[in-house]
Amino acid sequence: MAQRLREYVRAYLDDIDTPIGRAVNLAIAGLVLLSSAIFVAQTYSLPDGLRRSLDWFDRAILIGFAVEYLLRFWCAERRWRYLISFYSIIDLLAILPLVLGAFDIQFIRVFRWFRVLRLVRLLEGKTIIGYVTREDSAIFTRILMTLFIIIFVFSGLIYQVEHPINPERFGTFLDAMYFAVATMSTVGFGDVTPVSELGRFLTMLMILTGIVLIPWQLGDLIRQLLKTTNPSATVQCANCGLATHDVDANFCKTCGAALRSQKLPLALAHRDVPGDQTS
Repeated sequence: MAQRLREYVRAYLDDIDTPIGRAVNLAIAGLVLLSSAIFVAQTYSLPDGLRRSLDWFDRAILIGFAVEYLLRFWCAERRWRYLISFYSIIDLLAILPLVLGAFDIQFIRVFRWFRVLRLVRLLEGKTIIGYVTREDSAIFTRILMTLFIIIFVFSGLIYQVEHPINPERFGTFLDAMYFAVATMSTVGFGDVTPVSELGRFLTMLMILTGIVLIPWQLGDLIRQLLKTTNPSATVQCANCGLATHDVDANFCKTCGAALRSQKLPLALAHRDVPGDQTS
């Protein structure tokens, strides 16, 4: 009974095809964005009553993330392997403010920005609204999400580091995001700059992260676009599986079978293989 219950819970947490699984993942994604929006709002001057309400909402979201983390650990097939997996570490970073809040370690609040990385879970091969029909569209979406995550996470980190010692330049989250966008785009106006060593280190780390991740994913997109615009790279022989043929090839150069591609008439695609003596 317990084993079947774990399987049901694991299916609903990971599946995005069924209505229940899709609703669960949409709710998790919504809580990730809501928690991030709450923290952005708290960087501005707010009435005390509204700030207290946002704190209660944020604490409730943290409790929800903690429950989800415990459920994922409980229903995992190999729990120790799950503990050291990428998504488990991200989930744990998301709930650390709740676990360590009693020790009044304010700097640990920067880990809440890593909740945004949980959205990557929804971009592996398919989306919450169905399958991605074009691989280049999926890669392009992943590039945009990677760029957004880099800017969002590092803006939060730089704000946490610079705001206490440089409130004139980093007064709100928008100031930190403005600096991150200007730096990542290599514009570099110079009107907002970090003054602490840790802030400058985070700036260098942000630039290096973008240099490594963005071109790597752009390379995947370019290769996919080349395959899309060059039919010869996508024509695959149904008989032997060879996928590389000349543009004007009508038959496989390995086994001689007719290539079933859109540029061939239907009758030609079903034509007998040359040399086939069967009636």
